[in-house]
Amino acid sequence: MTGQSGLVGTTVDGRYRIVSQLARGGMAVVYEALDLRLDRVVALKVMHPHLAHDQGFVTRFQREAKAAARLTHGHVVAVYDQGSDGDLVYLAMEYVPGRTLRDVLREYGPLTPEQALVFLDPVLEALAAAHAAGFVHRDIKPENVLISDDGRVKVADFGLARAMETDGQSVTQGMIIGTVAYLSPEQVERGEADGRSDLYAAGILLFEMITGQVPHAGESPLSVAYQHVNSDVPAPSTVNSAILPEVDALVVTATRRDPSLRYQNAFDFLADVRRVRSTLPPPRPFVDAQDTLIVDVGMASELAAGRPTAAVTAGPAASAGASATPRQQPGERPTRPTALSQPPTYRRSRAPWVVVLVALAVLATAFGAWYLAAGPGRTVPTPDVIGADVTDATAQMTAAGLTLAVATEEFSEDVPAGEVISTDPAPGDGIRSEGTVSATVSKGPERYDVPSLKGLTQTEAADAIVAANLALGSITEAYDDKAPLGTVVSSTPKAGTPSKSGTSVDLVVSKGPEPVPVPDIVGKKLAGAKATLSDAGLKADVTQKYSMDVKDGSVISVKPKPGTIVDSGSKVTVVVSKGPPPVTVPNLIDMPKQKAITTLQRLGLRPKVVQGAFSPLNRVISQDPAGGTQIPKGSTVTIRII
Repeated sequence: MTGQSGLVGTTVDGRYRIVSQLARGGMAVVYEALDLRLDRVVALKVMHPHLAHDQGFVTRFQREAKAAARLTHGHVVAVYDQGSDGDLVYLAMEYVPGRTLRDVLREYGPLTPEQALVFLDPVLEALAAAHAAGFVHRDIKPENVLISDDGRVKVADFGLARAMETDGQSVTQGMIIGTVAYLSPEQVERGEADGRSDLYAAGILLFEMITGQVPHAGESPLSVAYQHVNSDVPAPSTVNSAILPEVDALVVTATRRDPSLRYQNAFDFLADVRRVRSTLPPPRPFVDAQDTLIVDVGMASELAAGRPTAAVTAGPAASAGASATPRQQPGERPTRPTALSQPPTYRRSRAPWVVVLVALAVLATAFGAWYLAAGPGRTVPTPDVIGADVTDATAQMTAAGLTLAVATEEFSEDVPAGEVISTDPAPGDGIRSEGTVSATVSKGPERYDVPSLKGLTQTEAADAIVAANLALGSITEAYDDKAPLGTVVSSTPKAGTPSKSGTSVDLVVSKGPEPVPVPDIVGKKLAGAKATLSDAGLKADVTQKYSMDVKDGSVISVKPKPGTIVDSGSKVTVVVSKGPPPVTVPNLIDMPKQKAITTLQRLGLRPKVVQGAFSPLNRVISQDPAGGTQIPKGSTVTIRII
């Protein structure tokens, strides 16, 4: 299978039988497939061939898919598996039968604010969980919000936008990651994204759901991107004047161009969404012309709020309600009471009752004044203890006749630990005398220590980083003589450094010892040979050997041979000459001259004959060195002949 055409009916990687094509996008084709191993239906996302041929993308895709598989949440599409089959690179995900939010908007047009917030609630829950685990989605849009047939809302494609990022050398060169209509200004300007970038996109998503259009439009993606950077997102009420100011505020706060002015985390955005939802009527269900329930937003609302679902009745009859008056049956005449059927009435003087009512009103007014001014209903202004530590705040409340209760503790970048962030009621608001003021107290800046990663494998280090509420940053490979191949050499920031949640931790991973060529040291003296090997990062393993050709103390040979590539720090066997082997000089006295010469030559010694002009016996009378002496082979032995 060299392409994506004709995949229906085939089996990918011996496991996934393709049933039908579900969708096609700029990055992949999504199929409905049956997992033959586990007998379950999955959504199989098969990357386009030009991406599958980019080894850099494949590596990032595999890494991000593994990371996304660890993200488990009820509103996140689960990642089951990733792999490749020939030219195909795929991702197996949870199959969600239903439709996308884009399908709903295309079919029904703008939603009511109460319907839109029901869909936004689980999206923010998913983002909150992902951000806490160190993930940034980077591509929130209606196409990535799935609505199942039972009303459940799930967010798809976590991690894949990050996989599309490159070093500027591959498929996304010159492109901005994400759909341009939902890009935050920092993504457009610097290509940077954090959790607040996802919240910006979620704000755009809410704007589109309730107005039927995105806030910035143009003839080209570049013009839209320019508007994100240079123009504020308008309030939705500028498109639809019926939209409430509270809903306007959600969009405006989430889409501030300066990230520091937006919601700083998904939990804050979600809290405001639920507060506004509590003031709105229940959402209407989506039904077709036959009153058949299409999208059960009532059930989605219950699921998003974590409550048991209740049946949602669709259709005009259900929404009309029941009348308190019995309905008239067809053909039945209306009946009217006659004057004779009414009981008789009698007029009475109303003056005594008027006096009584006036007296009661006066008493009620007096009681109310007492109740509010001096009685149990008396209120006092809430003291301003914002920024005070808990001890001082408690003392101020006690002095005002109130009680301070620490309701929650939150991390804060601005308020020191132990000081009050906010109170309920707010400073200056009225509270009943002797009432209780709830306070939110700062836990100080949210910081997590970078774990010790040295010596861990790359996968172990990534798990440790995510477990510490941090994010895996860049990975650089470097040669290292001590760290085993594939283990962490160092991290930035260093281990133990307090860091903000989601801070990227960059790793240096060992490529093992650096390969070096064996230098040519044959013929060199041993000391010089050792120095040369040391300079090359190698160690000498010295052995000695007799040699007739190489001088004593010089290198005879080296193993591996000179020029061979070995790892830095490796041992090199060096054979050093001990000179010629020793030979024992034989006793040659009284031996005939020729025999003595032959004997020395056989032993590898050189005979030197000293003989007078007259040698009647022709025998050895003396020798030097004497018999039994050990001398190097090739040495000279002097014999005197008589």
